[in-house]
Amino acid sequence: MQLPVYAHPTLTVLVDDSDSFLKSLSFQLDPMLASKTFHDTSVALDWLTQSQPHDDVPLHVNFDTQNQPPDQCNVALDLERIYRISEQRQRFATPSVLVVDYSMPQMNGLEFCQAVQHLPCKKILFTGAADEKIAVTAFNRGLIDRYIKKSDDNALDILEIEIAALQKAYFAEQSETLRELVVLHNYQFLGDPALVQLVEELSRSKGFVEHYIFPNPTGILFFDKAGRPTLMMIETEQGMSAQYEIARDSEAPPSLLNALEERRVIPFFCDADGDGMYSSAVGEHWHRYCQPAQVCHGREAYYWALFPLPQHYFDGPLFSYAQFLQEQHETA
Repeated sequence: MQLPVYAHPTLTVLVDDSDSFLKSLSFQLDPMLASKTFHDTSVALDWLTQSQPHDDVPLHVNFDTQNQPPDQCNVALDLERIYRISEQRQRFATPSVLVVDYSMPQMNGLEFCQAVQHLPCKKILFTGAADEKIAVTAFNRGLIDRYIKKSDDNALDILEIEIAALQKAYFAEQSETLRELVVLHNYQFLGDPALVQLVEELSRSKGFVEHYIFPNPTGILFFDKAGRPTLMMIETEQGMSAQYEIARDSEAPPSLLNALEERRVIPFFCDADGDGMYSSAVGEHWHRYCQPAQVCHGREAYYWALFPLPQHYFDGPLFSYAQFLQEQHETA
């Protein structure tokens, strides 16, 4: 189990020559699942090609041939840019899963998938009972990621399950390079099954629909459907020791030092000009910035707590998934 560096709701693109089937399908799908329909394959191809997200990976690779061996390079990460994806209004319009019917007059489903095989979106083929062998061959060739028979009694339930699984796979692939780099630093928890399970449980219980790793303090930034930001601050034993030492060196009150030393609280001193650590300006009011420490026992002990993230961490108002769904409904 591994956690993507970031994930947010996306579009499921439905392509079928029957407009009535598309309307029925989109109506029956979970209303939390945003979708866009096409009954014309040419229009769908043009839209998919033009709607791919720009490659904005926050990496800077420095090939310094004078001061280092020619087969090595320095890689710098701008981690702040990851959570600032949440400020991009068009993030929810990213096409991550394509559902296409096999039997269409203009172009069959396999020909369509062949035409978009270079795109990162995952592909599901809707087939008739007689087309199953064709679908199996396409799956083995890597042209499609799943196939579902339209005639199955529970085809809709299967479709929703597969869409959810493929959306996860989409973000796992999109952030794979970043994840391999950040786990070498303070984000080992991304690959710890215990922490991954905790994040999934929190998302279900709290209604979180987006997450992004957060740089300072280290943690995961969540958003619910309404766009409310919640920071899951995550500290290791080493991080808790650093919190204590900085507070001690800043002459923090003994009550705070005792609470930190006993691992009873997680502090997030979220002043606009601070780095999340204790400063003398906090003084005796440290309780306002702390939450009880909870522990996740994985490959190591992770101390965590949830905090609302103040608005000053963003450049402006955020566009929520609820707003996006409302716009989709109004233009349908």
